[in-house]
Amino acid sequence: MVGLLRYGCVPPDGHCLRHLGKVFIFAFDDATLTFSLLLQRPRGTRLFHQLGIIILTTASLAYFTMASDLGAAPVPVEFRDVGQTRQVFYARYIQWFITFPLVLLQLLLFSGLTIADIITTLYFAGVAVIMGLAGSVVQSTYKWGYYTIGVVSLIYVWYVLLWHAPRTTFPANGVLHSGYYLLAAYLTLILFTYPICWACSEGGNVIHPTSEMIWYGVLDILAGPVFIFIVLYNIYGVDYDIFDFASGKYTDTRRGATQPTGPATTEKGPRPTTEAPAQQT
Repeated sequence: MVGLLRYGCVPPDGHCLRHLGKVFIFAFDDATLTFSLLLQRPRGTRLFHQLGIIILTTASLAYFTMASDLGAAPVPVEFRDVGQTRQVFYARYIQWFITFPLVLLQLLLFSGLTIADIITTLYFAGVAVIMGLAGSVVQSTYKWGYYTIGVVSLIYVWYVLLWHAPRTTFPANGVLHSGYYLLAAYLTLILFTYPICWACSEGGNVIHPTSEMIWYGVLDILAGPVFIFIVLYNIYGVDYDIFDFASGKYTDTRRGATQPTGPATTEKGPRPTTEAPAQQT
């Protein structure tokens, strides 16, 4: 805080820091609850819970940092109070760079998108976050160029969520189809609000940093803990075999455990195979 005052930057007030602390406690408690739910799942059926733990743990660390009035830097403003600086929390962007793609991954796994389409969507989600960070630390009007690139990246994400993914073949004859539509519409609405908040805060310097913190905090709760528990509710009781995850098998950590060398078998007998024998060289 001393460094920020040195540059004429008004630090967040006590109400703002208390709000950030509440978000930290909320995210940490939800991470603990998700971990307890994970322990009740059989091994090999914990992917969505593990993604949720990563998202919530990352959010907890970020909000702990911001509630401690750390992870911020003073940036000269372009509009209103020119010559002053505004406190920009880069810790938030580090959080989003990790959590935003994982939130999308949780949802896109419901659909029949190929791995290439999923990776491309996650990439543009990361681009949107990086452009937001770049724009927030630029004083000149070039910041709106970064903002435009970030919004275009979000438009691609919205296109995938609302148009491309719903047109794919969902697993198990669409058992998760209705849940996907609900979550996609919910997440799209929240993502639509983030650029508006950015334009009013880091971009246009219209609202005070305290109002910015409260706005972003509410959005992060809706896009994090609330979204994750809606996902977990939708997959409750769903057989993980419908996802056809090639890496769904859990790791056997027993000492001396070896992989079977005979033909693959199931409870009903040997599994047929069409693989051609390897050629001798």
